[in-house]
Parts: sequence; C-alpha cells; structure tokens
Amino acid sequence: MKSQILGLRVACIIFGFLSIAQLARLIINPEILIVGYRLPLWPSALAVVILAGLCLWLFKLSRLKNKDKLP
Repeated sequence: MKSQILGLRVACIIFGFLSIAQLARLIINPEILIVGYRLPLWPSALAVVILAGLCLWLFKLSRLKNKDKLP
C-alpha cells in the first residue's frame, strides 16, 4: 500500500509542476508560432484548471489512503 500512496503523491507533484508551468505561460505570455499561426492562450488557461484539479484530487486521495491506515 505504501507504493500506491507514493505513486499518488508523485503524480500529484507532476501535475502540480505542469499546472505551474501553464500558469507561467499565461503570465509571461510568450509568442508561440506554429506554421505562422500564433497559439492562443485559452488552452493554457484550460490546462491550468484541469491540471490543478487533478493535483488536488490526487493529493486528497493520498491523504485518504493514509487515514485508512491509522488504527
């Protein structure tokens, strides 16, 4: 069971870092061109919400798994 909790926490950290990276893209607002077309910012805003939600969900699950272990 310890490996499941560790896996949840590692995934939580990864989703958290990805969410922070997308948030940084929103704040910095770099110009990203793909075949001459400027990539819009709305996918990053959507990614921040989804990734942060996954991060919080996995964190909550890892805490629930710990509480189940307590006597």
